[in-house]
Amino acid sequence: MTWTPGSGLTPAATGDGGRLVVADSWLVRDGRVRAYGRHRERFLRACAECGGPQPRHLVGFWQDVTAALPRTGAWFPRVELAADTLELRLLLRHAPPLATGVRVWAAGQLDPRAVPRRKGPDLDTLAGVRRRASGEGAEEAVLIAPSGVVLEAATASILWWEDDTLCLPPPRLPLLPGVTVGLVQERALRLGIRIAHRERTVAELDGREVWLVNALHGIRPVTGWTGRPMDAGPVVHGREWRNWLDGIMEPLPIG
Repeated sequence: MTWTPGSGLTPAATGDGGRLVVADSWLVRDGRVRAYGRHRERFLRACAECGGPQPRHLVGFWQDVTAALPRTGAWFPRVELAADTLELRLLLRHAPPLATGVRVWAAGQLDPRAVPRRKGPDLDTLAGVRRRASGEGAEEAVLIAPSGVVLEAATASILWWEDDTLCLPPPRLPLLPGVTVGLVQERALRLGIRIAHRERTVAELDGREVWLVNALHGIRPVTGWTGRPMDAGPVVHGREWRNWLDGIMEPLPIG
């Protein structure tokens, strides 16, 4: 669906919709969502940084999106800002089956993104990375910096445990500011769990409890690696944290 001031959301013509400059997506399950306001702020901020529509138009768009989201079933909607026309769009998609674990291609894909800190421009490129991972018997792939340091996965943030310390890559690296990983860090701080930003290669994650974290699946512990001889560590923390994340979903606003 496309959005215009005064007309709101209307069915869009069929087609690929064109290149994106901004996108955002989240899980809606029976009218409940996690951190909806944070997804809104990330999308509106990214649109403003790209010289997108006027703030009042962005607010109106989001209000209409909120009203249009289904209140039953499992959905994975995506909001978009088109590159050429700066057109605002809503793509309503049924959510795929949710996974509780993930196999990861550990070969180390050099980060191919042109705009790593903004979701949207590199979605097609990252889909290609995931297709290559699928060919290696995995659902996801690790993106690395030229130095070999782990950045994130194609569609998720990467966290891992070193003893009782929750670790993630340093924020100075080219990382997408993940909404869900922010929620995880905040809970760790509330519980007094030590958080550390550490540079690690893929090989240095061998035998550790590693999580992929995103808005769709929540927390998925890595259950297997492909592409190099590595072992997935025992899942000590994952189940309890997944239950917590599921429990903080809240009803969508009225509009």
